[in-house]
Amino acid sequence: MRAETPTAPRQRAGRTVAGRRRLRRALTRAAIDLFLERGYDATTVDDIAAAAGVGRRTFFRYFRSKEDAIFPNHDELLVDIERKLADTDQRRDPLEAVCEAVRLVLDFYLDDPEVSLKRYALTRTVMSLRDKEVASVDRYQRVFTRYLRARFHAAGDPLAEMRAPIAGAAVAAAHNHVLRQWLRGDGAVDAHALADKAFAMVIDAYSACVHADREAAETGTDTVVAVLRTSTPATEVARLLDASLRPPSGQDDRP
Repeated sequence: MRAETPTAPRQRAGRTVAGRRRLRRALTRAAIDLFLERGYDATTVDDIAAAAGVGRRTFFRYFRSKEDAIFPNHDELLVDIERKLADTDQRRDPLEAVCEAVRLVLDFYLDDPEVSLKRYALTRTVMSLRDKEVASVDRYQRVFTRYLRARFHAAGDPLAEMRAPIAGAAVAAAHNHVLRQWLRGDGAVDAHALADKAFAMVIDAYSACVHADREAAETGTDTVVAVLRTSTPATEVARLLDASLRPPSGQDDRP
C-alpha cells in the first residue's frame, strides 16, 4: 500500500467548495506570514506552497502569482456584488442598493481580522502590493458606476452620465475610509456603525444635489453650494457669496 504524502490531506480538502475556501485561506495566511518574516522579495511561490502543505501546481490553481496570494478573491466578490445588484428591487433607491452591496467587501475583511491586519501592514511597506490593492478598488468602482448609470438613465436623469461615476466613486471612497479606520485602529473600531454614518453621508449629499438640480430646472435658476471652514471670517463669507451670485461680466440680472 502506497504511503500517503503530506500534501494529500490538503489536496483532498480542496475538492469541495468549503475545502477550496479553506485551502485558499491557508495559502493566503502562509504567504502573509512568510512575507512579514522573510520579506516579500525573499519569499518564493515554492516557499508559500510548502508552508501551506501543498505543491506548486496546487498553488497556481488558486493564484496566478505570489502577489495575488495575499488578496481577497476579488473575482468572486465582484460576481457576488453584481448578483446582489441585479436582484435588487428596481423601486429601491439605486445609491442605497450600491451602499448595501459594497458591505460584502467590508464584511470579507472583517470576517478574518488577523489576516486583514497583517495584509494592511504589508501593503504599507511593499509598493507593488499597494498598487495592486488600488487597482482592485477601481474594479468595484466600475461595477457601481455601470449599475448606477443604468438606473439613472432608466429614471430619466439628464445628468446620468456625469452623476453615475461621481456617485460610484463616492461609495468606494466611503467604504475605503471605513476600512482604513478599522485597520488603523487594529480592528477595534466599530466598522459597521462607521459604515452606516459614511454611507448616510453619501446618500444625503447625493439626494441634496439631485434636489438642487431639479429645483434649478424647474425655476430656471442655478443653485450655489458653498463649503467653508467654520473659522472663515464673516466678511470673507460675504465676499465669496457675492462673487458666486453676481452675473458674469457683461450681463446683468434684469429680465
